[in-house]
Amino acid sequence: MSDKLFGIHAQALTLRARRAELLASNLANADTPNYKARDVDFRQVLGSEMGNGPSLTRTSPGHLPAGDVSGFENLTMKYRVPSQPSLDGNTVDEQLEKGEFASNSVRYMASLQFLEKRVQGVIKALREE
Repeated sequence: MSDKLFGIHAQALTLRARRAELLASNLANADTPNYKARDVDFRQVLGSEMGNGPSLTRTSPGHLPAGDVSGFENLTMKYRVPSQPSLDGNTVDEQLEKGEFASNSVRYMASLQFLEKRVQGVIKALREE
C-alpha cells in the first residue's frame, strides 16, 4: 500500500540516505592511499527497485517473494572514474564528492518534503477537514 500512497519517494528517500553514507565515506577517505571512490547509479537502482529492472521469478515455494527483498542491501556500487588520480592511487575528487553530496542532500530534502505533504494530506482527509 505504501507504494500507492507514497509513490517512488519512499524508496528514493531510502536510497538517497544510503548514497549520502557512501559519499561521506568517500570524503572521509580523501587522504587514504589507494582508496577508490565509489558511488551508485541512482536511476538504475531505483528503477530496479520499482520494478523497471530485472524481475525475479519464484521457482520454488521456499523462495522469498520479490516484495520482501528491499532496503537496498545489495547495492551495486561502482568505482568512480577519476578525472585526475593522485600519485598515491586515491581516486577521491573532493570537489566532485562535495558537489554530489550537496546535490543528493537537496534531493533527499525534496523527497522528504513531498512525503511530509502527502502524510499531511492523508491526515487531513481522515479528519474530513
